Amino acid sequence: MAGSHTLEFSDQNFEEDVLKSTQPVLVDFWATWCAPCRMMSPTVDAIAAEYAGRAKVGKLNVDENLTVASRYGIRSIPTLLLFKAGQIQEQVSGTQPKDVINRLLDKYLQ
Repeated sequence: MAGSHTLEFSDQNFEEDVLKSTQPVLVDFWATWCAPCRMMSPTVDAIAAEYAGRAKVGKLNVDENLTVASRYGIRSIPTLLLFKAGQIQEQVSGTQPKDVINRLLDKYLQ
């Protein structure tokens, strides 16, 4: 379900790929049954391609990765969390236009 630049995050790789990343990381919490999540998917994939090399962008399936989803209190999807230096910097829920997500990411790029 992910584009070529879009990463797949999981309970197993979350600490290494997200929390220990030296780049900002945008995580899309989603599920296959979620229609708004499917609507956001092309936007997230486009952002992943646009920011390749400058930020990590990936998806975490909440049904398959309950540990991370519950750790961050994900109650509605899609939810986007932006991490930098292992800390949540931004959080948005629901479908978002690409320009809103671009502005979020741009604030945390050096």
